Amino acid sequence: MLESSFGLVFFLKTTSNDKKIKTVYFRITVDGITKEASTKRKWENLRWDQKAERATGSKEDAKSLNYFLDSLTLKINAVKTEMMYSDKIITAEKIMDEILGRTAPRVKVLEEFRKHNDEMEALLGKGYAKGTLDRFTITKNHLTAFIKYKFNSSDREFADLNLEFVKDFEFYLRTVRNCSNNTTLKYIANFKKIVIRAIDKEIITKDPFKNFKGRKTKMVKKPLTTQELYELERHYFSTDRLNVVRDVFVFQCYTGLAYIDAYQLKRTDIKDGIDGNLWIMSERQKTNSTTNVPLLPQALKIIEKYKEHPLCMERGTVLPVSSNQKMNEYLKEVANLCGFPFTLNTHMARRTFGSTVTLNNNVPINVVKEMLGHASVKQTEAYAITEQATIGREMSVLNRRLNKTKVKMSPSDLAVLTRLEKEIQTIKMKYSLK
Repeated sequence: MLESSFGLVFFLKTTSNDKKIKTVYFRITVDGITKEASTKRKWENLRWDQKAERATGSKEDAKSLNYFLDSLTLKINAVKTEMMYSDKIITAEKIMDEILGRTAPRVKVLEEFRKHNDEMEALLGKGYAKGTLDRFTITKNHLTAFIKYKFNSSDREFADLNLEFVKDFEFYLRTVRNCSNNTTLKYIANFKKIVIRAIDKEIITKDPFKNFKGRKTKMVKKPLTTQELYELERHYFSTDRLNVVRDVFVFQCYTGLAYIDAYQLKRTDIKDGIDGNLWIMSERQKTNSTTNVPLLPQALKIIEKYKEHPLCMERGTVLPVSSNQKMNEYLKEVANLCGFPFTLNTHMARRTFGSTVTLNNNVPINVVKEMLGHASVKQTEAYAITEQATIGREMSVLNRRLNKTKVKMSPSDLAVLTRLEKEIQTIKMKYSLK
């Protein structure tokens, strides 16, 4: 920021009945506004040069006072300079508070983290989802345990944070908590948001994450293939519990709804589209973005199947969806009974819709983006995992195109083709055709 007009003056001020001995004061002026305070040093009026703002004479007491005033001047200028380069608003009161040690109490890390989470909890459903709050709560719990483990303390001040603290926390997550690389970096990212919040609130000026480097491991999260989805749809389960879970999962595969959106889907969200068919028209809880998805026959069949289910009637929802924890627990059983060499989870259904059901069937990626409720095509590209069958089909088409002009003809076939071409040219000339 631009430097404010600044002034510093030392002067003597009468503070007792003794007219000869006075107190040395200093006055700070910023943009015409002044603040003054005592240095708590006494001095004789006759041994003071107001023009120089210093004690006169060569005695040791004069040298000592002048050295003190020079040091105080340097300290005041240092505070002003630090404020200027930290882009803080410079005022006489702020400088005076810093010099006199009247700064606000030092804010502690977990205390600020707790305040952040309390604010987030108060805004659930108004821009924040419970899943987000849960992730920040887990991060705070890990940070609390780390501070106890590393420092045997219940909290730390923001002033204690530096790059070493961040790296030690990362090492703790990887070793003591046995977190994977990506999980570790997610917790670190959540912690960084609290630090950035502290910087914005001017609690601290330096970012301890400035030189921290972390790279996520690229994970290939595969969707179900067309054959796997076919097998899942037609598999018979002996318990209603698994049949319901399978049906909910398949419904997500044909609509692209995330777990929480399928859980909350109400009949009022099923509406007539501009094409006269039924659509899902609702808002995604995670991003508050609008989701408009035409209902495919497979999804409509499942809706019809559960329209009179007791849980759906009680909650006014389209499907009898269990908790996310139960869904993922039961889906492990489903995958095992289907003989899949992998574990099913609720988010795999959304990826299956984005890749196998839509992109694999030549639905344009910008259309898929809108149905998934993504903010950008870049998000949708992560779902564009092409099936082996698709690759084979497209390469077969390419192979035919590349070899079309390379087909060898026998001499007799070539003679027939040449004769036909001449006859066509004769007919065109006869009838003046171009």
